[in-house]
Amino acid sequence: MYKQAIDEKRKALDEAIGHYVVEVGKVRTGRANPAVVENLMVDYYGTRTPLKQIASITAPEARLIMIQPWDKGSLVYIESAIRESDLGLNPSNDGQVVRIAIPPLNEERRVELVKFLNKKTEESKVAVRTIREDLWKRIQEMEKEGSIAEDDKFQGKEYLQKVVDEYNTKLEELRAKKEKDIMTV
Repeated sequence: MYKQAIDEKRKALDEAIGHYVVEVGKVRTGRANPAVVENLMVDYYGTRTPLKQIASITAPEARLIMIQPWDKGSLVYIESAIRESDLGLNPSNDGQVVRIAIPPLNEERRVELVKFLNKKTEESKVAVRTIREDLWKRIQEMEKEGSIAEDDKFQGKEYLQKVVDEYNTKLEELRAKKEKDIMTV
């Protein structure tokens, strides 16, 4: 019974891993990548809107991201959102497009990116822990309701911990791989 409840939550755990993969994909490793800024929230006429919904984002060169908004009036908002983000990028606005020159990664910037990566990893681990806590409460409720025995509750706790450890290991493997990509010169 408890296995069924845990297996039903695997989808939520997979979503946490998927979200992490998307977030980590935004961390650059030396090349310009539009994904770095496409989901950046821009205060567009009072509404928080993802950048990709208000502009065309391209990488015409290896170290340049170009953002061409459909409404030229939003250039200032886009530039402001990029400056205020934790990406550490310096946009320039020529009245038509916003250009972001991607500096080559120096040692200091690589260390910053690894810190950002570790922050995203911890956020994903917190999501996994939250799901674990919800499942543990559910298993305890099952025992109180009488649908599982006390021994089953503790077996469920062990099984739950195995599943959580499996997902934390996946996160750690992804983090280590991305850190290696970042630190490779």
